[in-house]
Amino acid sequence: MATNCRFCGEHLIDKVLDLGLSPISNEFRAAANADHEPQTYYPLAVMICRKCWLAQLTDVRTPQHFNAHYAYFSSYSQSWLEHSQLYATTMIARLGLIPASQVVEIASNDGYLLQYFKAAGIPVLGIEPSANVAEVAIQTRSIPTLVKFFNQQTAEELIATGIHADLVTANNVLAHVPDPNGFLAGFKRLLKPLGTVTFEFPHLLRLLAECQFDTIYHEHYSYLSLGIVERMLAAHQLEAYDVDELTTHGGSLRVYVRHRGAAVTAPSGQENLRKVRGDEAQYGLEQIDTYQRFGQEMRNRKLELLSFLIDVARAGKRVVGYGAPAKGNTLLNYCGIGPELLPYTVDRNPYKQEQYLPGVNIPVYPPERIVQDRPDYVLILPWNLRDEIMAQLSTIKSWGGRFVVAIPKLEILS
Repeated sequence: MATNCRFCGEHLIDKVLDLGLSPISNEFRAAANADHEPQTYYPLAVMICRKCWLAQLTDVRTPQHFNAHYAYFSSYSQSWLEHSQLYATTMIARLGLIPASQVVEIASNDGYLLQYFKAAGIPVLGIEPSANVAEVAIQTRSIPTLVKFFNQQTAEELIATGIHADLVTANNVLAHVPDPNGFLAGFKRLLKPLGTVTFEFPHLLRLLAECQFDTIYHEHYSYLSLGIVERMLAAHQLEAYDVDELTTHGGSLRVYVRHRGAAVTAPSGQENLRKVRGDEAQYGLEQIDTYQRFGQEMRNRKLELLSFLIDVARAGKRVVGYGAPAKGNTLLNYCGIGPELLPYTVDRNPYKQEQYLPGVNIPVYPPERIVQDRPDYVLILPWNLRDEIMAQLSTIKSWGGRFVVAIPKLEILS
């Protein structure tokens, strides 16, 4: 268990959420090995720092998450591609990016985002530690990509080659780094004097308000609010100058960042920042009992889902899953749901097909399996993509099937 805050170093004493033991969320198991290879489980619990109010996992010794066999590829979600294309178009216009500009993405995955800047004639560079997804960016999309982790040393190496960034984008990565100080120090070095960094991350307020406990897994070392991110930035002579509230991932923030005191502004930036700060204060993100109440809600969601699945099974009906996201693996392992209640799930990502979900040993098949089997219910595990998935599988209506989500509450969808 961690004894000190990973940002400010304060001694940690408050464990506010405990999901028990859980396997690594993206450590899928090959079908040939699932029956005889052991599965390792690790503590999955959240602590709060009373000094800086960073919500963070206990510091357990898990294997390296981002490796040559990483299973998440951003391009398999059409709605995420649309979100990324809109971001690129907006930032090119907002920041006046031209062919002489430089865009760098941290955790660039398979080139899902940089492809849109590249198509607009803007020079791009991706930095991605997982070799297999970086290879897709390089070979399929011709996105120059460095296969390594980003930190201050990486920034110094880039500067030595003449690369300084007008825009650095970091989508859903700040929460994934065990050392936020070393990570943020790199942005300070890489960013041009009048450049912008944008960070996108799931908003802690939305996680708590909508009981999104499945967002908690070992890849997410931290759970972020605007308040804690502003404290982190200040420690590295950076500051937020605007913020957008987004619907992605169940409710996210996009924070626009500049060098402290730089003449980079937004017309309504300060008003937007005041609004989010006020929302966080009103919700009580810096009060221990807020997190304790959330723990009880989390347990209630577990009971609701288990009751539904057991009742359906007793009635002789079938429920199968759609999607094999990391959040789904948290949900299933925390609730103790195995193939006796959810015989399989499906996913569009071929890297996950013919594999078994970690811990619960539920097989993953291509989406066509659902059309063949005609189950009574389909449990959507990536609930944040429910509209996209319901559109993809609209034929379920032809046999009277129905969709179900468990987060933010158990709901049977028409």
